[in-house]
Amino acid sequence: MMARSTGLKFDWTGLLLALLLTLFIALPLLVVATWAFTEIWRYPSVIPQQFGLRFWSQTLARKDVWDALFLSLRLTATVTLLSAIICLPAAYAFARMRFPGRNILFLSFLASHAFPKFGLLVAIAGIFLQLGLISTFWGVVLIQLVGTLMLMIWIPVAAFQNVDRRMEEAARDAGATPLRVFWSITLPQAAPTISAALLLTFVGTFYETEGAWLIGAPEIRTMPVLMISFINNQIVVQYGAVLSVMLWVPSFAALMFARRVIGTGAFARGFGA
Repeated sequence: MMARSTGLKFDWTGLLLALLLTLFIALPLLVVATWAFTEIWRYPSVIPQQFGLRFWSQTLARKDVWDALFLSLRLTATVTLLSAIICLPAAYAFARMRFPGRNILFLSFLASHAFPKFGLLVAIAGIFLQLGLISTFWGVVLIQLVGTLMLMIWIPVAAFQNVDRRMEEAARDAGATPLRVFWSITLPQAAPTISAALLLTFVGTFYETEGAWLIGAPEIRTMPVLMISFINNQIVVQYGAVLSVMLWVPSFAALMFARRVIGTGAFARGFGA
């Protein structure tokens, strides 16, 4: 009897936690999504009086929205590519080589996350002001690149460290060159984890707001910065809601990519391993 009572208590606790998570996470998203498709919603009505797509057509007809979208995609692609070019060779070196100061240098990539982010951005903004990088595309690229270093170093390091060394040694014993071993053995095993790091970097950069606003304003306006400006300037609330829903699309696409291309077992077996 006591066991049944304990089990019931556990079930009710889990249900309560699920309801709280729904309240604090799903409810705000539901409200924003509702505003995006609302044409008339006046107090004290609990539900909108009229739904429609009028504000979608108005938002998508704005030139600044499309400019911000294409700019965000350009920034995100540039930052992700540069981060991969810089960080992946460094991650391989940290995982496979021993050199003086290796541990200190490795831990230094945590520095950008060890201090309050906005304070660090203000300090960097002072340097960028002297270099003429404020309100420039490449100024925003550099500030967003700093935010990707930890993910693009730490995650690929773990990927390269977990590659099966016995398979690499067997390939070398069979006469394979170091480049052939890396391309055929090392990279396929590390690729799923590296893909996850690239995916997180792409999505995180797309949504990055503080650096884009502090370094890029007023010339560089990404989608998140434009959405905040709509809200702060008290422009029609539906414009901000529509942009919020549009900003959910990259996350949804990223999750679908991770589910279909990477898969749940790929991290264990690698691509083509």
